[in-house]
Amino acid sequence: MDVVLPQRVRAGDRVRLVSPASFPSEEVLAESVRWLEGWGLVVEVGKHAMDRHGYMAGRDEDRLADLNDAYRDPAVRAVIATTGGAGAYRIADGIDFAAVRADPKPLVGFSDITNLHLALWRHCRVAGIHGFLSGARSASATRSLLMETEPTVLHRDPESLTAAVRVAGVATGTLVGGHLGTIAWSVGAGLPDLDGAILFVEAPRAVGLGHVDRQLTQLMRSGSLRGLRGVALGRFPGFEDHVDRGWNVVDVLRDRLEVLGMPVIGGIDVGHGDDSLSTPLGPVAELDADAGTLTVGPAVR
Repeated sequence: MDVVLPQRVRAGDRVRLVSPASFPSEEVLAESVRWLEGWGLVVEVGKHAMDRHGYMAGRDEDRLADLNDAYRDPAVRAVIATTGGAGAYRIADGIDFAAVRADPKPLVGFSDITNLHLALWRHCRVAGIHGFLSGARSASATRSLLMETEPTVLHRDPESLTAAVRVAGVATGTLVGGHLGTIAWSVGAGLPDLDGAILFVEAPRAVGLGHVDRQLTQLMRSGSLRGLRGVALGRFPGFEDHVDRGWNVVDVLRDRLEVLGMPVIGGIDVGHGDDSLSTPLGPVAELDADAGTLTVGPAVR
């Protein structure tokens, strides 16, 4: 199936903030509203966006209702997750995919929202945005992806931890991915076919190096990487000073990825952490490990 690009967002459009996973702080929500209104957009907040049910923003049925209400409302032109956290994996299968196909809208979110990006790609082939609105640099990158139709060129950041990971070559394919753990945990539970794709992965440190190793190995041994054309590595914050018996996360990434026999680029400044960039998910991308660039088609038209 071809990539479905939603219409770009224009000043005066309505957008909906929802919390499909955890709930944001009042400060984070207010910051998101300020950025969006500053772009000339009319901002609505989902009914249950600030609900609390353990670590989630309310019960599954309420979070799902907010998400589907946004997709079913023809006046809403973008759906924006207030935060990541946990819980989107519990409702991903309940998305009204027919409503999404009838009126595609860009979804903005990262971390646990990767579950929704994967589900939307698997069922609808709709492009989305791995990003958020916290910090001027992040907000500016997300604004460009929502409101402009130019390709995105992401350059290898030589100061980034993963910049040291590189396998030479050029690859072209649809860019799919997000949070590494979410992708690995989706094996057998809705992971889309990665044949013909470039896989983008990023992850904050949760436990140790073995966590990253197990997730990459699960993807390899499950056969999920068959037909994959390349790998792009984003941020891995928290691993900067973490060493386990002589190895750091760069050693793990090299050990697991170099054997795949495909181009790999590290140092893409997208993912968890302060003021990161954003990237489209779904459009065709060109990974040039030699030039140090990841060029991704627009997320909107």
